[in-house]
Amino acid sequence: MKISKYMTTKLVTATPEMTVKDAFLSMRSHRVRHLPVLEGDELVGFLSDRDLRRPKWVDALDDWTQYYQIDDHTTVRDVMTANPEVVRTYERVSKAVKIFREQRYGALPVLNKQGELVGVLSAHDLLGALEELLNVPKK
Repeated sequence: MKISKYMTTKLVTATPEMTVKDAFLSMRSHRVRHLPVLEGDELVGFLSDRDLRRPKWVDALDDWTQYYQIDDHTTVRDVMTANPEVVRTYERVSKAVKIFREQRYGALPVLNKQGELVGVLSAHDLLGALEELLNVPKK
């Protein structure tokens, strides 16, 4: 079972300079929870709705009253996961499942052999693979 069979290829992306507000609105209007972040054609980050709910930099704050104070100048670069872990189209779904379980990810960017972003593999996509396995007739 190759990743390419189950990944989502209709990509919604962000740029590092995009405001967090614009990224959130894009996620909401496209009904996605993860955005690959591109500079030109290069994958430089990955933004999840979890990053918007609890950015990593929050842990460094001494004053918890600042917790959700993201202003209109906060960019995707400020909260994204830089240099995200990726999977490749030709790899097996089992590799992605292992990464999802160990790292507690909800999605991963998918690159082709040339290193170009061609999809996203989400936990929802993996349910499609599971459904296919469960519906295989017994021999």
